[in-house]
Amino acid sequence: MSKKHPLVISEKITLQTQMFKVQEQTLTFSNETTVVYERLLSSESGAVLIVPLLEDDTLLLIREYGAGVGRYELGFPKGKIDAGETWAQAAIRESQEEIGFLPNQVRLLDSVSLAAGYMTHYTHIVLATELTPQTAKGDEPEPLEVVPWHLDDWQALLKEPHFSEGRAYAALMLVLKETGRI
Repeated sequence: MSKKHPLVISEKITLQTQMFKVQEQTLTFSNETTVVYERLLSSESGAVLIVPLLEDDTLLLIREYGAGVGRYELGFPKGKIDAGETWAQAAIRESQEEIGFLPNQVRLLDSVSLAAGYMTHYTHIVLATELTPQTAKGDEPEPLEVVPWHLDDWQALLKEPHFSEGRAYAALMLVLKETGRI
């Protein structure tokens, strides 16, 4: 069943920090119910999450501090898409900055929302292959630990307590499907 989009009555920014922009949005639905929502606005370009895969089916993960959860997390390289960049250019740049490898092939596996109920953000999940060593200076506050993980050991990765980000789970499942493991 297709639903008609609600009518946007008003939108206004209620809070803006260096990192976040909160918008209040008043909507009227087809049944005449009016609701005020708050949502986090993101850049239109979004972000990339890169799944670097070596020829021997080894994933290159990173361990970095996650301020939101207050601990070091194991996950995939990721970062925002800069103004004027495509998802492919951002994936290539972030790969060099975070794991020290230049991918010669990048392929978009999917684009996912983080929390469709209150965020406008999309992350583009990218498979990066044909990797050759090449670094670029990034914006991380400390060097990132690169952690090789063989794809056949994916079930152990899911049990790893610090591999907990939903986007990383989604990326792993997409790569497992892509490689015929599930």
